[in-house]
Amino acid sequence: MMKAAYLVIAAACVLFAARLPGAEPLKTFTGVVTDTMCGLKPHSKMMKDKTDAECVRLCARGPNGYALFDGTAVMKLSDQKTPAKYAGQQVRVTGVYDEKSKTLKVASIEPADGN
Repeated sequence: MMKAAYLVIAAACVLFAARLPGAEPLKTFTGVVTDTMCGLKPHSKMMKDKTDAECVRLCARGPNGYALFDGTAVMKLSDQKTPAKYAGQQVRVTGVYDEKSKTLKVASIEPADGN
């Protein structure tokens, strides 16, 4: 009985390992945390009485969400909690970009300056 369990576990490990080479490698993207509604528009001109961070947080509510603007594209972030503390700031996001859904699947987010 125990030997059969080990064989099942070993087979599962082999199947899992076989899938790893085909997995997308993690990449690092650098840009500004924005929102999907405003995208690359300058927040300071949209809400004159709010900071960029306040505007991003307000605009990321509801059907909109946090995104990364890397200078050329606005990519929705899969993690919608962590970016709130980096709203309007330069960050490095490690993850995998899914072209089909236009979503950056986030593994980690950190300030671009490393602090």
